[in-house]
Amino acid sequence: MKYYVYILQTRDNTLYCGIARDVQKRFREHLEGRGAKYTRAHKPEKIVYVKEFNSKNDALKEEYKIKHLSRKEKLTLIGE
Repeated sequence: MKYYVYILQTRDNTLYCGIARDVQKRFREHLEGRGAKYTRAHKPEKIVYVKEFNSKNDALKEEYKIKHLSRKEKLTLIGE
């Protein structure tokens, strides 16, 4: 089963990182306020990064790594 690490850009220009099996479905959940607590306060605007993994464990490791990057490093990762 495939897992994906994704980064969302929010309306107030922050970045949120998460994992999902279906990124589009998860994005809709964030938009509807059913996602993470963070995205209820910081409304998502668009998906800016997606990377595929073959295991949940690998995706979780990547999510952890990304969440510990500086904003500048995250912007470099997403190509901005």
